[in-house]
Amino acid sequence: MVFIFGVNFLEGALVNRSLLSFYGIGPKVCERLMARFHIHKTARIRDLSDRQINNMAGELSTMTLENDLRRQLQDNIKRLRDMGSYRGRRHAMGLPVRGQRTRTQIMTARKLNRVERKT
Repeated sequence: MVFIFGVNFLEGALVNRSLLSFYGIGPKVCERLMARFHIHKTARIRDLSDRQINNMAGELSTMTLENDLRRQLQDNIKRLRDMGSYRGRRHAMGLPVRGQRTRTQIMTARKLNRVERKT
C-alpha cells in the first residue's frame, strides 16, 4: 500500500482513479498533474517511483482539497446569505441559484442546495 496525502492506496490501483478519489480534483486537474510528473494515463501506483510519489504528495499538499475546500464553499455560501444577496436568498430557500427554470424543473436544485437553516 502507498500512502498519498493521508490516504492508503492499493499497489494495483490506477493512478488516475486514485487522484480522482480526492474531493477537489477533477479529470482536467488529474490530467495536468499526471502530465507534470510524466505519468502515463494507464499507470498503476506500483509503477511509480518514490520520487514521483513524493513530488505528487508535495503538490497535493499545496492544493486546497477535501475538508478545506468543503469548508471554503460553505463559508462562501454563508457569506452570501449574511449579505442578503439574491444568490444567498436562493441558497437559503433551496432554489436554483444560477437562473434555471423553476416552474417545473427544480427538484435537483432542491436536493443539492440544501443548507442548514437557523430557525
